[in-house]
Amino acid sequence: MQFPINLNLTGRRVLLVGAGRIGLRKAQQLLVCGADLTVIAPDVVSEFDELGVTIVRRRYEAGDAAGFRLVITATGNIAVDQQIFDECESLGIWVNSADDPDRCTFTLPAVHRQGSVMVTVSTGGASPALSSYLRARIGDLIGPEFADIAADLAARRADVHARGASTEDIDWRPIIEDVLVSHGVSQ
Repeated sequence: MQFPINLNLTGRRVLLVGAGRIGLRKAQQLLVCGADLTVIAPDVVSEFDELGVTIVRRRYEAGDAAGFRLVITATGNIAVDQQIFDECESLGIWVNSADDPDRCTFTLPAVHRQGSVMVTVSTGGASPALSSYLRARIGDLIGPEFADIAADLAARRADVHARGASTEDIDWRPIIEDVLVSHGVSQ
């Protein structure tokens, strides 16, 4: 059974093994989540130099995962991914191996962000390509104006709380629809 979660990685040590095109995409996603990121890879695409992460230019070695809260592999090498998976399992560290659901203790959804609005799509590891495709389609529907919409609704929610009331009993649908219209979003 899949349980969708949103991890708070702010300031938490995360290890990424692999620094190619897929590793770069994973690094960018982890940094958006505030991860304190270390990358281990013998070959590193040049875009990593601009990310401000710790880069260790060598192959993964036994023991490298110790001390990290989360590990992501993007090596494309099943033997290395298996070694990392086994080590993480023995240390109680959550691990995700890109495009390799058999070596994952969790899967990563495709994410579309607009400010505080985050929409995710997952196939549970069955087809990352489909998740990415659907994320792009969702991105066409949820533009930058949704960051402002979320801020407007957050202010309205804060106002309800400031009055000492609960937001639990409010029918938010008509409020959301009014805010959408006020921001020029057709329904």
